[in-house]
Amino acid sequence: MSLSATCESVSQKRTLSSLLAGRELKRPKLTDAQRLQEAAIQLLEQQQNICSLFREVGQSETCNLSSHQDGEKNQVASEGLSSTITGSLLASELRRQAVQLGVPVAVLSVKTVLERLKEITEETSEREEEETKREMLTSSQRVQLCVLLESSRELLSQGAICPKLLWQEYMRHQRLPKLEMVYYLHSYNILNLKYILESDEEVRSWLVSQLRLLCGWRPPQEEEETKQLQQKVLSSVVGVLVGAGFELRRDPAAADRRLSLLCCSILDDLLFWVLDIVDESLTLESAEAGAELWIQIFDASLCGVSVPADCLQRFFKHSLTQTLTYKPRLKVSDAITLQNEWTFAKASRLLTSLFRQLAVVFSVEQLLRHLQQVLETHEVNWKHVLCFLSTLLVYYHCAQPSLKELLSRLLNSAFEGYDLENLITAFLLARQGGLEGPGIFPSYSDWFKMSFGGGSSYHASSKKSLVFLLKFLSDLVPFEPPQYLKVHILHPPYVPVKHRSLLMEYVSLAKTRLADLKESVEDMGLYEDVSAAGTSVQPQCQAAQDVDKAVSLFESTGRISATVMEASIFRRPYFLTRFLPALLTPRVLPVKVDARMSFIEALKKADKIPAAQYSSYMESCQKQRQQNMNATCSDGNDDPLEVLKVQLQEFAELVVDGNDGDMSAQLSRISHTLSVIFPGRPDDPIGQKVISLHTDAPPSSELHVKVVNMILRNFCQCLLNSSKSNPPNKQSPWASRFVSALLGNTQLLSSLIHRLWDLLHNQWLSLNAAHILGLAAFLVHLYSLVSRGPLVQLVPPIRLEPVPAEEALSLALSCSTHANMLFCARLCVAAVCYGICREDSLPQQQDCIPHSLYKKLLYLIPRLLPEARGIVADAELSEQLEEKQTGLWSSITDSNNTWRKTAWHLWRNAAFQQLGQIPQYQLLFSEWLANELRVLRSEDALPDAERQEYQQWACMELYLTRPEKQGGCGGDMKNLCSHLLNAIMDQQLSWQSLEAQQHRVPGRGTCLPDILSRLQELVYEMDMMERSGSRGSRAGVGDFLFEVLFQRCSSTVTSQSISTDVSLQRLLHTWNRVLLALPAVLLIKVNTDGGGTTLSCNRLIEHINQHQRKACSPAGVLSCKITAHFLRGLLGASVRCGQPRYEVNKAWSQISVQCPVLLISTVHWWQRLRPVLLSLWRRLCDEQTLPEQLQLLTECQHWACSLEKGQLLQMPPAAALLLAASLHRVWRGCEANKPSFKAALNFLRPDRDSKYRQVLVFLLFLCVNDHLTTLLYPQERSYEEGRALCTELLAVLMDSPDWLLIFKSSEQSIYQSVTMVTSDDFTKLMPWAFCSLLLLQSAELLQRAVRCPGFLHTAIVCYLSMLQLFLEGNTQSPDTESSKKQLVAEPSHILGRTKQFLLRAISQTPLTLLSSGQLRQLESLSAELDPELAAALSVQLEPSSPEMDFL
Repeated sequence: MSLSATCESVSQKRTLSSLLAGRELKRPKLTDAQRLQEAAIQLLEQQQNICSLFREVGQSETCNLSSHQDGEKNQVASEGLSSTITGSLLASELRRQAVQLGVPVAVLSVKTVLERLKEITEETSEREEEETKREMLTSSQRVQLCVLLESSRELLSQGAICPKLLWQEYMRHQRLPKLEMVYYLHSYNILNLKYILESDEEVRSWLVSQLRLLCGWRPPQEEEETKQLQQKVLSSVVGVLVGAGFELRRDPAAADRRLSLLCCSILDDLLFWVLDIVDESLTLESAEAGAELWIQIFDASLCGVSVPADCLQRFFKHSLTQTLTYKPRLKVSDAITLQNEWTFAKASRLLTSLFRQLAVVFSVEQLLRHLQQVLETHEVNWKHVLCFLSTLLVYYHCAQPSLKELLSRLLNSAFEGYDLENLITAFLLARQGGLEGPGIFPSYSDWFKMSFGGGSSYHASSKKSLVFLLKFLSDLVPFEPPQYLKVHILHPPYVPVKHRSLLMEYVSLAKTRLADLKESVEDMGLYEDVSAAGTSVQPQCQAAQDVDKAVSLFESTGRISATVMEASIFRRPYFLTRFLPALLTPRVLPVKVDARMSFIEALKKADKIPAAQYSSYMESCQKQRQQNMNATCSDGNDDPLEVLKVQLQEFAELVVDGNDGDMSAQLSRISHTLSVIFPGRPDDPIGQKVISLHTDAPPSSELHVKVVNMILRNFCQCLLNSSKSNPPNKQSPWASRFVSALLGNTQLLSSLIHRLWDLLHNQWLSLNAAHILGLAAFLVHLYSLVSRGPLVQLVPPIRLEPVPAEEALSLALSCSTHANMLFCARLCVAAVCYGICREDSLPQQQDCIPHSLYKKLLYLIPRLLPEARGIVADAELSEQLEEKQTGLWSSITDSNNTWRKTAWHLWRNAAFQQLGQIPQYQLLFSEWLANELRVLRSEDALPDAERQEYQQWACMELYLTRPEKQGGCGGDMKNLCSHLLNAIMDQQLSWQSLEAQQHRVPGRGTCLPDILSRLQELVYEMDMMERSGSRGSRAGVGDFLFEVLFQRCSSTVTSQSISTDVSLQRLLHTWNRVLLALPAVLLIKVNTDGGGTTLSCNRLIEHINQHQRKACSPAGVLSCKITAHFLRGLLGASVRCGQPRYEVNKAWSQISVQCPVLLISTVHWWQRLRPVLLSLWRRLCDEQTLPEQLQLLTECQHWACSLEKGQLLQMPPAAALLLAASLHRVWRGCEANKPSFKAALNFLRPDRDSKYRQVLVFLLFLCVNDHLTTLLYPQERSYEEGRALCTELLAVLMDSPDWLLIFKSSEQSIYQSVTMVTSDDFTKLMPWAFCSLLLLQSAELLQRAVRCPGFLHTAIVCYLSMLQLFLEGNTQSPDTESSKKQLVAEPSHILGRTKQFLLRAISQTPLTLLSSGQLRQLESLSAELDPELAAALSVQLEPSSPEMDFL
């Protein structure tokens, strides 16, 4: 009877389980175990079906497993059959039946096991027809299979089964064995996988296919156990393959070598399968998922369990080599052309994941050394090589210096042996690093300049090296992307002068190639970053960027940049066809002239814009205004936005759960997406970039705003997520890398900074606590990366020079109102807390804490928290250090804490106090004053009384006693007073400049009155202290005040220009406002000498002559307020003297001689000043009349009025200038042809009395000043009135040479004092007034003038001086409307007519009127300015010369 028949004949008998179940109620006792075993054996002997026996064992085990989970049902049955008993029973039965059948027991065992295995797997075949094909067993099948294999292992232990026969019979019936079956045979130690590899000749064919199928199959989502087992199966198989294939043996046998090659080939087949999926860009999801699963198996932690570390390293190095050399179809020329498409962001994720897994067990130096070895010994796949390098740079931040060393080795080797392969390798690797952005590796432009731009570069040692480099660059030209050609042209390699022709040959070739690519040098932007990678910017976009950069430079410097001027000459095609159309894009012109309009006007004045093009631009702008259409720019493509949104969400997840490499890779992808949304390039590859921050500009395009909001929102969310479990110093460096990734894109950074300014300055009310914390941390990281970040130029220029981005944004934090202060305090507290908690030591904290935000806290916390106005004792610092450091971060993140508690906690923190000892973190007194002067009193957090207490504490307790090195005053009251004065003046000047620039009304309601009160208190205290403690002559408070102004004026006058003059005048007007708020008596010095007291006006006179006369309007006349202030000071100070009247008379006599401008101003305002001064004098001295010298002013006024009325009174005994000023004041506005005027002039004829002549000359000077003022400001004065007065006076004075002296400022005379009446600039314009008046006179009067001694010499000198002024541009043309109404001549017209008059006068003048010395002097002066006039003068020197014929 056959074995099969026997099994089938007993199939209907009762089963083992039923027999056992039937005896459950008659359970034997444990003492009857031997009898029970004998009964069981007898029962089994009666069973003839071995297959059913195996099946029942499996079902029993399965049933027992499920019963145990339900509640220990059938526990007796499960305990009754142990695996050992089952194995012995099966072995005994198999032997018995094998004897009966006459077959070996091993054969019968194998046949029985395979039949049972077939029954288990048949269920899978039936299900595969209904659903997707399964590559693994179900959980129930897996349990049955495990029971079967457990029984088989018991049979193997008892020698009842042969593993080799089992595998042979299994493979004979199964063409493609399941990997799961192989895994279980291996794991149950029934059949080792290594044996299968050695014995099965067809193992390679089925093992590779099964591995691919298993990798590509996805278990159902609910089968988590199956997923884990799938990875375990693959990991175990790979572990065996790696161990057998890469085990290092000294003398391997032939079989071992064959096995090693087999395992290597199997692993290589799987690797090539993955690489094919990568290269062919297969879109099948299953293929990509399978490849990804196989790459995960390369994890060292999975394989390393069963594989030694050295085997694993050899396997990874072999796989890396295979990847780098796989299908080396691309040539070097292809790599040069296509390299831009092989960046990390554009590479396949499968490929970068593979590289990352293979690199994990090596150091960066080992990987680069291996890469160099592969490049030297193999044909490589350049795409894989360069992608591997990018992956290395992105995931390992320490790879940058190692790559630089590798490039240095390659270049040294290349130029030592003129090795072309090393040179091209270095260039490709350097370019690949540059493609990943400045945050990863220096740009190609920087690398090329560093490697070849200096005299000590690699190629500079010999001509042969130079030729080698230029030949190499020339060979690259046909394949080069245009951006690299531009680098080589704009930053050429160093070439000695004698070999310059070699370089020019290459430059010519490169320019020709650029022209072929339609990217000629002419289309290169003026400020283009030629080293940037990626898609090239269109010429129109580049031109727009050039315009923005040029306008920004013009705005900051006030001049057209040299780059633009050179382009208008040497790059005229680009300038006319690209730059100007981008600049002159029609728009709605703003009412206020902006920087762009000013730049256009400057170019127009320089004749750089064609007239027709400018007219067309203005017409187009007018049409735009009429149509009221505002251009908007929007990007309708939402795909990049969605991609960015997903990438940012993935990054947020990586911040919590990922590692540094994953985050770096994700940031690289985010940067690539942002470069698509913000395609703009950096402005200038040389030096630090400058971004213009338009504080009043509207937001940019809607897309850009969305992107920036998304970035900031994501940063805040990441910070919250990461801070839930760790303080900042325990977090990964995700935040600094995130911010660093944003710094490489200037357009993105510009939008980001504009948005941050808008949030901090305008929309701060909408920010919640999470936003504030996130933005604070963002500012901290922006500050820590200040060396790599661009500078920011504020528009309007709140700061004259560009500043770092963090400092510019700190200016957006206003502290003018209570609400502003609270927001600013919350943000700054968050930023400083974050910076302190991010680092543990003080030097590192300095790199993290923005000093501008720290200083704001130094200002705000004592102001808002009175308890913080004390100083933390040094002894407490060490005790507080640990406690405060640990609790600081929890205080800022605790939602139950108020900002006051957190601020107080921070204020007492030791690290915070230590920072205050560093100079750049100290709040200077000047900075405190600037902040205080911006506070609006009506919206201040402090009421008036508390504000006064706070300011007095800050001034007298904090900064007065603080050393000067720490920003204080060092105990010097004058130093404190100087700071107050400068701060008040700075605030006034800043408001004036803003008003001039933006047409705004200066801010009202600031704390200026409070600071002025502090200044008054301080000045009064200083004066009292000096009066009580001084002896003899003392340097009074007034001297100190004048010294402060002198220092300010000295720092303002840096050059001779109109802007400097305007700044100086504005400074003096501001000073006068401050001066009027101080006691006038302080301005006059009182000397105590020999028991008596006297007045000293020397400093006051010096002050007026040196400064005040420069700010007079009209010229030569001080304002009424400042004049009255000086006189009140004089009267008030005289009371301190024993003889007040005598001291006033003495002082005024000195003023009349040495300070003519104060004398003239007093006469001018006397009608208004006299009642005020008389009232003051009566209060001071109880006298009814003013001192005699002042009373003389009234007498002069009466005398002048009598002359105006035709009454001839006796001339008062006053100085000539005082009399002339009185006449000028009375006759101002008088008609020149009035009889009384002519009668008065007749009475004052110069031939009657020398004093009359002096009075008339001084009067002429004052009238000429009026005339010159009408030339400068025709709308302010009557031109005819001034001219008529001057004409009448000249008619009287023409025969006397004295009147010429007022036009000779350099000559000493009795009229020398007139030079101290007006400013030096006004005096320089006197020749213009002389020439203008000369042409208005009659012919008869001019003839008299020519005969006047010294006239011709004076006239020629004035003409040459005016000509010099005209050439220098210091004579302005009068307003067109005013010149038409009042017939004011153009300076050029005046010069022409004056020249004609002088030529005639020279030809007709007797030789005796001009000496030969004067003629030679005049000829020398006019030789360069007017050769024709010089020739006429030379004729006078040589009357017999034939040159006379030209007359």
